[in-house]
Amino acid sequence: MHIAWIGKKSPFCGNVTYSREVTNGLLDRGLQVSFLHFAQEEEVSDASNWPSCLEVSLPFLYKSQVYTLPTLKSRKVLMRSLEQLKPDLVHASLTLSPLDFLLPEICEELNIPLIATFHTPFDGKQRNIKSGTQLLTYQLYAPFLANYDRVIIFSKVQRDLLERLGVAASNIAVIPNGVDERKYCPGPSNIKSQLNAKRLFVYQGRIATEKNVEALLRAWKQSEMGTESKLLIVGDGPLKPSLEAFYDEECGIIWWGAEADEQRRIEILRGADVFILPSLVEGLSLSLLEAMSCGVACVATDAGADGEVLEGNPLEGDAGIILRTNGVAGQLRTLLPVLRGHQEFTKQLGQKARARIMEQYTLSRNIDQLVKLYEDLLQERKIQNIQLAGLRYKRRAKESASSWFMVDDSGRACE
Repeated sequence: MHIAWIGKKSPFCGNVTYSREVTNGLLDRGLQVSFLHFAQEEEVSDASNWPSCLEVSLPFLYKSQVYTLPTLKSRKVLMRSLEQLKPDLVHASLTLSPLDFLLPEICEELNIPLIATFHTPFDGKQRNIKSGTQLLTYQLYAPFLANYDRVIIFSKVQRDLLERLGVAASNIAVIPNGVDERKYCPGPSNIKSQLNAKRLFVYQGRIATEKNVEALLRAWKQSEMGTESKLLIVGDGPLKPSLEAFYDEECGIIWWGAEADEQRRIEILRGADVFILPSLVEGLSLSLLEAMSCGVACVATDAGADGEVLEGNPLEGDAGIILRTNGVAGQLRTLLPVLRGHQEFTKQLGQKARARIMEQYTLSRNIDQLVKLYEDLLQERKIQNIQLAGLRYKRRAKESASSWFMVDDSGRACE
């Protein structure tokens, strides 16, 4: 089976991680993958992390962690590439690009089945301005997603939202993100000694409004966590310069910046005592899954599918601490001193988090579901093509039969 994957390799974000991990997993299963992405032809990828497969560069004007602006030429390049590659199926990890809206038309013309993974974060309860803004994105995309053969999303809440916006239930597949539990696992780390920390709290992600990092920083500063506890901020984004000026090392806050080295990110998570994700909107955070898989006690809001991941059953309890998106700073002010002082509690939460990953959110489980979706869609398309061929045959047969008759001058039919 040959998959044409349309995704991102840069700049670093959850979509990039998703594309890398899933395409590596597909190649491990023996599938053929061609990777089409927005890049300059001279761009070089980190070969140690990315799969070895055919790449096609799509021209662009601008790309960021959030959205991409293609050139007018990109549609032509994409169509010509798909004609040459002749894949069995196209899977687009949507990059919030105008090209997303053209893909159904392109693939219909080429008669190639089309799948999308829709990453856009959300908060189904619409509790803040940011969640309202994300709803507008869903409303914009829904009419186009309805033309994809399948749309992959991460939770039942997200599925219900798309259904309300007109996407057929039969075209929606709920396949949660997965993490490679062999790489992201508990293990040794010297990050605490490097940072001179007895207790280490970590945030990893974009420094942007929707991530609500300032609420975490404000709560940390007001909680007076002491000199032995450190808050490590791993990531970059538009709000970093303004926040860094007010929340610095005097408060026990360390700005690490973006970390491209995956092994280094794993080392940071292995050394963390608590991982905190205070987002206003989310999809299903891969950073959260990675922290859980490393056995870290996790605190996250119930935005998107993150609360669903941490929520447990009455017998086992939650696999982490779930916050409301309203009043995050106030909730954290109460919670942070508790997490600092109760090491056994955070250790137990970390064990539960790891167990939850092993039960439901491994990469291998994700790939199993994805390959089955591919197979089912290709079988469905095969049946449709056979039925269409049958209809064409019947129509030709009918036309052929009618050609046996001629009409004489009196208007009577004769052979």
